[in-house]
Amino acid sequence: MKKMKLVMVGNGMAGVRTLEELLKIAPDLYDITVFGAEPHPNYNRILLSPVLAGEQTVDEIILNPLDWYAEHGIALHLGKKVTEIDRVKRIVRASDGTEAEYDRLLIATGSNPFILPVPGKDLEGVIAYRDIADTNTMIQTAEKYRHAVVIGGGLLGLEAANGLMLRGMQVTVVHIMPWLMERQLDDVAGRLLQKSLEDRGLKFLIGAQTEQLIGDKDGRVMAVRFKDGQEIPADLVVMAAGIRPNTELALKAGLHCFNDGRGGIVVTDTLQTVTDPRIYSVGECAAHRGIAYGLVAPLFEQGKVCATHLAQFGIGRYTGSLTSTKLKVTGIDLFSAGEFMGGTDTEEIVMSDPFGGVYKKLVIKDDKLVGACLYGDTVDGSWYFKLLREGRSVADIRDKLMFGESNIGDTGHEGHSKAAAMADSDEVCGCNGVTKGAICKAIKEKGLFTLEEVKKHTKASASCGSCTGLVEQLLMFTAGGDYSAAPTKKAMCGCTDYSHAEVREAIRTVPSDGSKLLTVDGVYKALNWRTPNGCSSCRPAVNYYLISTWPKEARDDPQSRFINERSHANIQKDGTYSVIPRMWGGETTASELRRLADAVDKYKIPTVKVTGGQRIDLLGVKKEDLPAVWKDIGMPSGHAYAKALRTVKTCVGSEWCRFGTQDSTQMGKDLERAMWRMYAPHKVKFAVSGCPRNCAEAGIKDVGIIGVDSGWEMYVAGNGGIKTEVAHFFVKLKTPEEVLEYTGAFCQLYREEGWYLERTVHYVNRVGLDYVKKKILDDAEGRKALWERLQFALDGEPDPWFEFDKAEVDKRQFDALNA
Repeated sequence: MKKMKLVMVGNGMAGVRTLEELLKIAPDLYDITVFGAEPHPNYNRILLSPVLAGEQTVDEIILNPLDWYAEHGIALHLGKKVTEIDRVKRIVRASDGTEAEYDRLLIATGSNPFILPVPGKDLEGVIAYRDIADTNTMIQTAEKYRHAVVIGGGLLGLEAANGLMLRGMQVTVVHIMPWLMERQLDDVAGRLLQKSLEDRGLKFLIGAQTEQLIGDKDGRVMAVRFKDGQEIPADLVVMAAGIRPNTELALKAGLHCFNDGRGGIVVTDTLQTVTDPRIYSVGECAAHRGIAYGLVAPLFEQGKVCATHLAQFGIGRYTGSLTSTKLKVTGIDLFSAGEFMGGTDTEEIVMSDPFGGVYKKLVIKDDKLVGACLYGDTVDGSWYFKLLREGRSVADIRDKLMFGESNIGDTGHEGHSKAAAMADSDEVCGCNGVTKGAICKAIKEKGLFTLEEVKKHTKASASCGSCTGLVEQLLMFTAGGDYSAAPTKKAMCGCTDYSHAEVREAIRTVPSDGSKLLTVDGVYKALNWRTPNGCSSCRPAVNYYLISTWPKEARDDPQSRFINERSHANIQKDGTYSVIPRMWGGETTASELRRLADAVDKYKIPTVKVTGGQRIDLLGVKKEDLPAVWKDIGMPSGHAYAKALRTVKTCVGSEWCRFGTQDSTQMGKDLERAMWRMYAPHKVKFAVSGCPRNCAEAGIKDVGIIGVDSGWEMYVAGNGGIKTEVAHFFVKLKTPEEVLEYTGAFCQLYREEGWYLERTVHYVNRVGLDYVKKKILDDAEGRKALWERLQFALDGEPDPWFEFDKAEVDKRQFDALNA
């Protein structure tokens, strides 16, 4: 049978999900052609915010790569905007002249951002936030400019503001309504959210009405003026004041749309346009029963129904969706659904703990839950949403409703995890309609063991990501068989069954007779190591755990260190070594430079290079020359070879820079002098920037310090390595002394709890940023104790190149015959 022709205009999430559902149930019915105005394959638009924040890359949010289209025989036209639909000849035409015939047409053109009609809206630097191009523009702008203004305090605006702040810009959010996210939150939750974001560094103008965007002589925006006469600087203005269904093409084709194109293409319960039954529409451009949805879950529900009718099954009706909202800003939890504002005919159950940052409001009508608004504690959001959709009576559980599902006696799972308590029919992923049973079945039948595998096979957690924790719980229980509460333990290496955590705990535990484990061999004997002498994997780890747990007591074993740490230099691929002396905060002197130059000439060192951490690298030094080179240059060890503090990168700061707000060079020198002898589970890098322009790239360091007008902002757990990880905002500090204490406390916590070869980013991901904050920010005594333990450990720690004997360096290795 000859295939029919299906053309889809729009290559976004709703449209492609419709094709996925269609290909499942009728893979051979159509020859499919897709037109996409953007140059990218289908990607997860919801995750643009993490891309802007530096938490993910564009490649990581691609949902359907080009291979997927080819595999299914789909003719894909990227970067081509369809400008005409000929309904008589049933042909669509693109702007470049490309044509495609259709038997069925699916319009999935999405929506357009609403641009405020104010003077200056066309200036350079005024953009919307809708696609990858907008996101890239913001990232590039943040590298050059300082001040950003986001107009709109809704979901998208706050995510944009947070991302720009993490990119180093000073961000002001302008919102005309009385509180943030007024469509998703009540006033109490909205103000709690504002305070939390202000604590992170965002500024807000609530109730402000934009009058004009002011440009400079080059036509770029430079300020925003409000109706009350106030002006604020703006190098970038992001319009995030809402979206409008993109109905331009539909109107031109004569399809019925609400409100002259502002309200969407009118569709029936089968997602067919009311004007032409051969033409379907799904997504943000479609208006169903008067509603154009802007959230992903209802759009996917539309796609599923639409696919059954395109497949000519003639089943399924889309009757509308109940929606819920979550904010995608790291560390902020909020959830809302249904009639959360309440009314004269409803009752409200409220729990408010402003100091603890928790607020819950449940709205009940006729003994049924009709709305929920949660801030700070959203663990039961999906359960409340289930109660809302089912419309079941809550009269019998009303007294326990506020305390969550785990406290409801009839579940039979009191005290167990949320995943175990769920029924197989319960929905886990609202975006994709995936139940617990479907996930567990896939895990068992397909042998899935990772979150990425579950995403690939079930789509759960692949959209907004708010159900990720629940999916991980299901993985933990199901992959272990019969909901085993503990995931499989990973042994440190093949020499033992003990994990890193168990080895550290064994070393930390002091028996009643007071005999501590202080040597590598002592650990091996006490824990019955299978291999008496261990291996190259476990020996360095055990040695580090000993010296970090019992400083000045445990005996450092040089032979248990890697070759670079034994030689105190980085071996290069030709067998020579590099020498990188320490320069405090990246600052040097003419005398130091002369000594370096003389050493280069004297020892015929072939290459001199400036490193990314603002240090000078002498490359190609013979091993036997290392002691003499270090003696001649007379500078402290840079520890560039070690799992230790490497560098503290700085900018010139307020001492020289016209933008500088704080003396970053001095702060960098103080930090480096305080902690330069610090060994750690892995290499550690700091950076100090004198202003939010962040020239020292503090946002991708293990500890990043950024000077602001009121003091310093501290960021932790960044990584500029194979996979760049943007650091988390940690705390705002006023004095250099606080910077030293908080940085030292964070490093000591990492030293005491991190697994060997685990970077700070992975340590924080493992234990959770909230845990680290609790240990350091919420516990002043504990913080000071961490700082004191670090100082105790570093006091008297030798420089291996100038205190050979104290550092127990084997000098024989530098003998010309042995080198």
